[in-house]
Amino acid sequence: MKFLIIEQDLRVVGTSQGIISRSFLAKLRGAYSQSVIDVVYIKQSPSDDDLDLLPVNTIETHIVNLKTPFLKKWFNKIYWRVFHQSLAIEHIHKVYAAIIAKIDYQKYDHIFIRSAGIDHEIILACKDLPLLEKAIVNFHDPYPLFWYAGTKSALTNLELFKFKKMYAVVSQAKTCMSSARLMAEDLQYLYGSRKKIHHLPHQYDSSVFDLSDVSTAVKKKKKVLISYHGAIMFGRNIEILLDVYIDLIENNVFYKENTEFVLRLKGVDLIKMAEKYGAIPNIKVFGMLSFSNSCFEQTHEADINIILENGPIYSNTLVGKAPFLASTGKSIFVLAPERSEIRSILKEDQFIASYSDPKEIKNKLENLIVDSLNSIKPVSPFGDYFGDENYKILLDKVLLD
Repeated sequence: MKFLIIEQDLRVVGTSQGIISRSFLAKLRGAYSQSVIDVVYIKQSPSDDDLDLLPVNTIETHIVNLKTPFLKKWFNKIYWRVFHQSLAIEHIHKVYAAIIAKIDYQKYDHIFIRSAGIDHEIILACKDLPLLEKAIVNFHDPYPLFWYAGTKSALTNLELFKFKKMYAVVSQAKTCMSSARLMAEDLQYLYGSRKKIHHLPHQYDSSVFDLSDVSTAVKKKKKVLISYHGAIMFGRNIEILLDVYIDLIENNVFYKENTEFVLRLKGVDLIKMAEKYGAIPNIKVFGMLSFSNSCFEQTHEADINIILENGPIYSNTLVGKAPFLASTGKSIFVLAPERSEIRSILKEDQFIASYSDPKEIKNKLENLIVDSLNSIKPVSPFGDYFGDENYKILLDKVLLD
């Protein structure tokens, strides 16, 4: 069997998408060990991506220049207001399409086109290309941005025209899939697709990463370390959890002496949380780490790892860190809305609480702290959901469609 994977992000720093995509390639190799796996990697800037660690036959790398020509950029200031189409965005799609159109796609049995980020450039660039008829289009996030849970993006005419273009892509593709069951169901309805939109959850495979650097990982100073690594966006709310934690340690000296909370953030999130909570001894606010150090910290130092789903009303995406945290054997604590992808895959209710219920958050966080103080046994909050057997079952459903 021959696979072609068109990728936009295989980085090991700066994004969860690279981690997810690298792991997808490793899991694909594990599921079809004798197959040919070729990758066309189209990225926006030079980067050292440790491509030699990926278990594929070939990787063809392209670095694209997405800068819009001056005259087109100037004319676009008027054009998009009149015609509700952006010449700048169309230019970007044409740059990607020029590369994809040259691929000898006929020799492959299966083609995956994998999105990265919220703009879905590679997917949209494939509109009307012959290869799309054989392609499996993967949605990492919903499209357009207006439908993303927790976003403040407006539904403009420009967004509606983008939606029409994606509708054409969905209609032309062999099939589509997403990383979350809820998102697949929502996209099926949103695009009125007569073809089933499947779901294949994110994966994590340590073999495609160099995890040797642990030099900047924090060493825990108390018996229980609670840890959050990530961004705070799309309705995610870390403050309600931190306020509950402060209430716990202020009213129980034992928790104050034996627990600590470490945040790994960047940008405005780092500044904001450091200003608000930096004076509290039990809470440490640090910058982000390299993936290797972050892995070590969450696997070997942390006792409870935090997941924030999008909110506040619903979350139909699967957070990229879920399969990695599932592999650590450590407790997790998820804050989620009532309609939530993670709610549907967690095996035990003790690991998740609602954003809207501080009392529930406090009770469950306290229970997890007590469990961590009394036991060092590995836990499996997701069961075998991210296991190789389930991956192969779901993958085959996509390939055989």
